[in-house]
Amino acid sequence: MPLITPRRAGLVEQAIDQLQATIVSGEWPVGGRIPPETELATALDVGRNTVREAVRALAHAGLLEVRQGDGTFVRATTELSGALRKLCGSELRDALEVRRVLEVDAARLAAVRRTADDLTALHNALAERNAAVRDQDVERAVHTDTAFHLVVVRSAHNDLLTELYRGVAEVVARSVATTMPAGLDKQDEISHDGLVEAIAAQDVERAAREAGDFLTRLLDEN
Repeated sequence: MPLITPRRAGLVEQAIDQLQATIVSGEWPVGGRIPPETELATALDVGRNTVREAVRALAHAGLLEVRQGDGTFVRATTELSGALRKLCGSELRDALEVRRVLEVDAARLAAVRRTADDLTALHNALAERNAAVRDQDVERAVHTDTAFHLVVVRSAHNDLLTELYRGVAEVVARSVATTMPAGLDKQDEISHDGLVEAIAAQDVERAAREAGDFLTRLLDEN
């Protein structure tokens, strides 16, 4: 998306909004480096000090990371996600435990509330995830596995739960990336087919079990 020249009132706040919108849209992906300060100043038609303050504010919120001599990189897409990344740090167990808390109850609710459209979305997301695993494509498997779990959470039809999960999406993706490579050759052990079957059958207890068991195994291994 093109950056819009901000009005002269509240230049820093408007610059923050523009930069954040570009991050949220995915135009600047997590892990990627954003354009240099001079380029941003030109695009926004503001001074470099304004850009510097906006970047500093987004770095404080956890969305950006300034690496001296290397540039500024996207760290997260939301303030919640940025805060959680700071809290979790490199602790895989923390991420897995948070996932288990959210995903197990989401699976229970999804088994009760899922619609026909939800089931279609679940089957499609599962098919994409399984195809990536079969192809031994780690990067695609991480992306599609994370997307699959978000579809499960959305099927619970609890807006607050969905927003919370979206907030930890980067943390989820990192935990998937950490645990996925060693398991790509163990498709049966990490299959989520049973979870979709349980949700489709509205089997609440099985859905919870399917959602929690593989995370418990990962916790036991780590």
